Amino acid sequence: MDLVKSMQIYVAVVDGGSFVHAAERFDTSTASISRQISALEEHLGARLLQRTTRRLSMSEPGRAFYERAQQILTDIAETEAVIGREATQPSGLLRVSVPLSYGLREFSRILPGFRERYPGLRLDIDLSDRTTDLVNEGIDVAVRIGASPSQNLIARKIAPIRILVCAAPSYISRKGAPETPEDLAGHDTLAYSLLATGDSWTFRDASGGEQTVRIEPKVHANNGDLLRELAVAGGGIISQPDFIIADGLASGALVPLLTDWQRDESHIYAVYLSRKFLSPKVRVFIDYLVETLGGTGSAGVPAL
Repeated sequence: MDLVKSMQIYVAVVDGGSFVHAAERFDTSTASISRQISALEEHLGARLLQRTTRRLSMSEPGRAFYERAQQILTDIAETEAVIGREATQPSGLLRVSVPLSYGLREFSRILPGFRERYPGLRLDIDLSDRTTDLVNEGIDVAVRIGASPSQNLIARKIAPIRILVCAAPSYISRKGAPETPEDLAGHDTLAYSLLATGDSWTFRDASGGEQTVRIEPKVHANNGDLLRELAVAGGGIISQPDFIIADGLASGALVPLLTDWQRDESHIYAVYLSRKFLSPKVRVFIDYLVETLGGTGSAGVPAL
């Protein structure tokens, strides 16, 4: 079986809504198209289309196969264009996964320029702090924050991220400021629940000495913006990326703490599947991230 050809036929049937449409496109008979679809279903071990005398509709497996087949056919076309040196302007659908807070702040700032530069690309952006499955969810590029991602993916480092500890002046007036990481045990902390290290915060001093403290948060949340707002209201101490707390530090609504210590180093990564041929749309998107964000971190954060 020519699986690529079968994908092309299946996508044509779904897009046109009939075997007749696909038969006209491939200059063959409707019977031939029907046999191709039946052979594809047998090969996959699943029914892709529900057939009645009036209409065709996709089954649940059929819908999943349609979405992946579209992506695969697009990738094949783009790869052929690269090999033939015809990919002067990337096109098609680019699916991107971005952490929620980072997407709202940084991506909303840089995406207009990307769209202007590459008008042939359509963007489907998923804003979520969860770790997406690039294969099963059909994601082309995932932007991730933290340590280097898993080894079965390719990761390109985009920009550094500073993790800072801070609290509102009202909280410091009421509870005092911790002078060492151990002092956090006596304070109200507000913690990000999706942190890979859980409720352990690691610090390094100027000489490189490392210290890890276990905190007992008063609040857990899976969104840094909520934690920032709670901190601004005097609710406790947070440890958050610079892009989330930059405005609060600049305005004085938040005050940096433990400035003689540094949290673990963190970075923004662009993560994508390990492929022999990187599609033009993924390549230009990652290059654009490096161009606009690379090496700068977040703007507006006071130097400590």
